[in-house]
Amino acid sequence: MAKEWYVLRVQAGREDTVRNTLMKKIQLSGLEEFVPTVLVPTERVSEVRGGKKRYRENKLYPGYIIVEMDLTDEVWFLIKDTSGIGDFVGSYQKPVPLSPTEVKNLLKTLEGKEEAPEVKIDFNVGDGVKIKEGPFENFDGTVEETFPTKGTVRVIVTIFGRATPVDLEYWQVEKI
Repeated sequence: MAKEWYVLRVQAGREDTVRNTLMKKIQLSGLEEFVPTVLVPTERVSEVRGGKKRYRENKLYPGYIIVEMDLTDEVWFLIKDTSGIGDFVGSYQKPVPLSPTEVKNLLKTLEGKEEAPEVKIDFNVGDGVKIKEGPFENFDGTVEETFPTKGTVRVIVTIFGRATPVDLEYWQVEKI
């Protein structure tokens, strides 16, 4: 029988714990060949707090884990007996596997999320901006260059009559 992907309902907020418990039970039972993959789909999100850029993991589907398995009776009972797992998504009698298209889209989404997030900067070269924060607060300038991978903007600011380039985080400036 071919391995298929199934979705399991779990207690929200305990997806990682349930995943780890299930993996341990699978290893202890020697069923790794029947259940090779157990996923908690997450995405890496960047956010700015207190002027510092931080990354955190966001669960794409809170309350669910995705499992690739060959659904034998032994695997079925092992999963049903694992604490924290509610049930399979699908009909009551027989779990419904994900379609190949759904699996392909899910795996493609997860692969895309592994890359470093790129910040969307809404400034163009030549835009007039005002600096909101930092040592040049309330100065006006012109955008010279943007660096989306770094999340920074190079702004030309006039200080003491001289044009000076200043590199700032994208959130430290606003359009005029």
